[in-house]
Amino acid sequence: MLSIQGRHALAKLMLPFFFVLAIGLIMLGLTRRQAVDSLRMRLADGLTPAYQLLTAPETAFAHLRQTVTGLTDIAGENARLRAENQKLRRWYNVAVALADENAQLKASLHWIPDNAPNFVSGHALRDAGGLYGRSVLLAVGENHNIVPGDVALDASGLLGRVTETGARTVRILMINDDASRIPVMLTASRGNAIMAGDGSPYPRLIYYAQDNRPVEGERVVTGEQPAPDGHEHGAFAGMPGGLVVGTVHYLRPGTPVVVPEASLDHPDIIRVFNYTSADHAGPEAPGRVRLMPPMPVAPELPFVPFQKPTKGQG
Repeated sequence: MLSIQGRHALAKLMLPFFFVLAIGLIMLGLTRRQAVDSLRMRLADGLTPAYQLLTAPETAFAHLRQTVTGLTDIAGENARLRAENQKLRRWYNVAVALADENAQLKASLHWIPDNAPNFVSGHALRDAGGLYGRSVLLAVGENHNIVPGDVALDASGLLGRVTETGARTVRILMINDDASRIPVMLTASRGNAIMAGDGSPYPRLIYYAQDNRPVEGERVVTGEQPAPDGHEHGAFAGMPGGLVVGTVHYLRPGTPVVVPEASLDHPDIIRVFNYTSADHAGPEAPGRVRLMPPMPVAPELPFVPFQKPTKGQG
């Protein structure tokens, strides 16, 4: 047992010790960034069973709550489902007719479809690690072939992008993180903007044309940003256009934000898509009309004003 004086001395030394330890960890992270990132992802892989065990009661409670809520109004739910079933049957007949017509038109045009991107599904695990404040750890198992930059979506819309990969887990940077910047397109005003996360539930819209401001309630989708040479590269490489993001809302005048369709607070099942390897341009389809190059224009002759001949001239 330590004496009272020894305990006081030890208590005084704890603060300088932790201060020096924090400085050492910061310097180690700056000088050995790749090794620290690899060690952190290995630690996350090892703690995956613990994360799954911690989320199991929450998942079970959510299922129990849904069951109890559903049992309270079975009669009304059945009536609503019958009415929806009748509507769906009518729309099903319309969809079948449109699908047949679409197939016939594609066959007549010799349509060549784009290659579908590869994807991996996983269960979201909440953790407080990583370099970002708004990120989620995804358990995907071994041999997942996920690379940084892949796009993460849930059943409703865009969640974020992959920043780090491990043996059995990957880390996803959410669209509302401070480090997130994604090019988007506004469907009603047909304008382009950048969706910037700020840590809040609603990412901001910045760098939009001042003469074409976002409209309240219009849909927001991802915007494709090709490079000048026709190939995508850089921070937005692999991000296809047309992915559902959310809707525009004004928190205050002059401050448009995006209300995400995806569940950013409680993500569950997430799919990670690799759009980089998919060929979205596709080969040139037979029957496609080629644009002819413009004909060269003859140079214009200088204009000479007409002069009336004077007397004595031929």
